[in-house]
Amino acid sequence: MEKTLVLIKPDAVERNLVGKILAQYEENNLKITALRLVHADKSTAEDHYVEHLGRPYYEKLIKYITRSPLVALVLEGEDAISRVRAINGKTNPLEAAKGTIRELYGIDNSYNTVHASDSPENAKRETSIWFG
Repeated sequence: MEKTLVLIKPDAVERNLVGKILAQYEENNLKITALRLVHADKSTAEDHYVEHLGRPYYEKLIKYITRSPLVALVLEGEDAISRVRAINGKTNPLEAAKGTIRELYGIDNSYNTVHASDSPENAKRETSIWFG
C-alpha cells in the first residue's frame, strides 16, 4: 500500500471544510493513518516548500500556509498518490475537473484548499516534516 501526505490548507480550515474534504478521501477507499491540526511555523513551511524557494510567489505562499491552523494527514491505499491528486483536481480551481476538491472549494490558484505529495520521494520527505 502506498502512502501520501495531504495538507488541508488554512483557507479550508477557516471555512469549516475539513469534514467534507476528509469524507471525499474516505469515500474513495483511502485510509487515514495519521492526522493532526497544526499551526505551521515559518521554519516548517520553508522546509515543506523548499522547491519553490526563489520563485516570485514564495513569500506569499509561506505567509498563507502559516496564517492559521491547517490539517496534516497521511492517507494510505493502492496508488494513493495518483488517486489523491485526481480527487484534489488541478491546482487552479477554474481548471479542476467537476466534483474535485479544488473545483468545489478552491478560491483561486493560491488559495486552492489542499496540497498532496506528487511522488513517493516527496511523500516520504513531506510526511517526515509534518509527523517527524
